[in-house]
Order: sequence, then structure tokens, then C-alpha cells
Amino acid sequence: MAHAKILVIKETEKEIKNLLKQSIPFIGQRLRVLLILKQNEKVGISKREVAKLAVVDPNSVQNWRTLYLNSGIEGLMKHQKTGFKPSAFNAIEHNMLETKLNDPQNGLQGYVELKDWIEKESGKTFNYNTLLYYCIRNFKSSVKVARKSHVQKDEDQGISFKKTSDESVKK
Repeated sequence: MAHAKILVIKETEKEIKNLLKQSIPFIGQRLRVLLILKQNEKVGISKREVAKLAVVDPNSVQNWRTLYLNSGIEGLMKHQKTGFKPSAFNAIEHNMLETKLNDPQNGLQGYVELKDWIEKESGKTFNYNTLLYYCIRNFKSSVKVARKSHVQKDEDQGISFKKTSDESVKK
């Protein structure tokens, strides 16, 4: 089994704690690991022990430790998360959908027809679920479903009475 790696960390515990208070949770995990490494700087600590104390994966501890050694605290606090994907619909298509959905005389029967219409108008193809969830999220749209008609609706102009037996009437 390998010996615990001894690291020399330039920052003080107080500096790391201040950075930890100001950071987002994503970076906070990395700083907690760095703080544990700083506290055990003289004797050394294995990545598995650090992982148990910080409640993270040992491979993450190894990656963050290497990242700190290569690029310092700046590299550790920087992340390459890009955020959300851009929308499949641009502003023009958004306005087209909004006017079509808000028009009471549009004649659409459902999202399949809306998908065909927007593909024909814009010249781009869209996934059905992308269009469905985009319309629900941005326009609060829904497909109106007609109620089922009752089987005995036409009998007795919608009024029906329960027939009683002669025995129940006599009592």
C-alpha cells in the first residue's frame, strides 16, 4: 500500500475558510478537501481518508489534489461548467409560436400539427418532446380534450329515473 502523500499548501487555514464561506457548493467541496489536506499537512493523509472525512469520492480527491499541485488555488476554484444548452427556438420562432398558440382561430388539433406547422414555417426540424415542453414551459399551453359523451345521453332528454320494484313501493 502506498504512503500518504505530503502536500505543501501555501494558503493558511483562515484563508481557505474565508474562501469556503464565499464559494458556491460546487467549489466548496474542493475547498473542504484542501482544508483537510492543510490540517494534515505535516503528517500526511491518504486520499481515502480525506474522502471519508469530506464525504466525496477518492478519485475526486486525487483529481483536485493534482489540480491544486499543477495550477494552485486559482485552478482549484475555476470550473469548466458551461451551464444550460441554448434554446432550440430563436426569438423569431418563439414569437411565431406565441401568436399561433394565442390565436383562437388557429385550427390546430394538437402538438403534432403545431410541430408540422413550425417546421414548415421555419425550415428547421424539431423533436416533438422539445416542442411540447417548450410550449408548456413558456406559454402554459395544453391540449384541450373533449369530455366523453354519456351512452344514454339522448334517452329521455338527459333525464333518467331509476325504476323501483313493486315490493319497495308497497312498504
